[in-house]
Amino acid sequence: MKNLLSVLFGVFICCSAAHAQDSTKEQSPPLLSGYADVYYKYNFNKNETDNKTSFTNSHNSFELGMISLKVQHAFGKVSVYGDLGFGKRADEFSYTDEKTSLAIKQLYVSYAPADWVTLALGSFATHVGYELVDADLNRNYSMSYMFSYGPFSHTGLKATFKAGDHSFMVGVFNPTDYKYAPPDSKKYIGAQWAFTPSESGFSSYLNYIGGEDTSGLRNDQLDVVLNYTVSDHFSLGYNGTYSHYKFEDNKTAWWGSALYLNGDFTEHFGLTLRGEYFSDKDGVKVFTDAAAFPDGGSVLSFTLSGNCKIGGHLRLVPEIRLDQASETLFNKGNGSPTQSSPSALFAAIYSF
Repeated sequence: MKNLLSVLFGVFICCSAAHAQDSTKEQSPPLLSGYADVYYKYNFNKNETDNKTSFTNSHNSFELGMISLKVQHAFGKVSVYGDLGFGKRADEFSYTDEKTSLAIKQLYVSYAPADWVTLALGSFATHVGYELVDADLNRNYSMSYMFSYGPFSHTGLKATFKAGDHSFMVGVFNPTDYKYAPPDSKKYIGAQWAFTPSESGFSSYLNYIGGEDTSGLRNDQLDVVLNYTVSDHFSLGYNGTYSHYKFEDNKTAWWGSALYLNGDFTEHFGLTLRGEYFSDKDGVKVFTDAAAFPDGGSVLSFTLSGNCKIGGHLRLVPEIRLDQASETLFNKGNGSPTQSSPSALFAAIYSF
């Protein structure tokens, strides 16, 4: 595997360099973009540890999310993309790195020798799932359970092939979320099949990531994302995922399913309702206390988010959320256990 990666990397660099010598007239100016977000959250259990998903771990506090700076430059068929994040959200996203509140969220170079194929080497946001790490790219501000307990990023080499309405990606990566792999770590395999028929309003993605980490734990995750635009004012999204683990003779799994209902009633105002069911019967991710939850459990979550657009750059997101667990997963401020966790937040996201 190491020899194969070395050969592929050598071919990648040599081909890129050879083409760059003939492409001096095809250079594009650098593109700079980004966003910043801040929010306030109130948990009605009055407990900041009640949150079991990513990035909104607070109660009755004004919080800084992240400022993200993205730069992109193309030189003929060769390009580079860099995405830096600063803040608490970036710190949680890059949890395998040193905690500095500064993260390289994505960094890769790519080469497209033909219109139907692109090679890319570096670190990428995961292809798995419906939601994305950047707050400006999601309609809900708080995150789903499937996003929070799935992969965040992959670092390695991938190839994407296009054929009409279809595209295919296959890649070789470090262990999930590791930008700097531990010594002698095994590689993961990732793949995606996308079907996006033109002018249909429909798109579908079948995603896979699998491999064995340094502890010998094998993980295989299969994920599907569906999108359908019904009209200019209404669209649907769906995400379903199944994640399987195997360590020696022990097998466990979790799975989830979420539906997104998106309404844009005017140019400046819309609503998104997310309904998610997260099953953790084997106590892999959320119900990890075997003494308290010997049979694991599940969570049914509903999130209603407003999207108020102001001036083309600012988006305000008022949001209410209710997480209802099958067991007493949550705790009130006085320490008493409860099955439900209601919360509300207000976020401001500025994109440029």
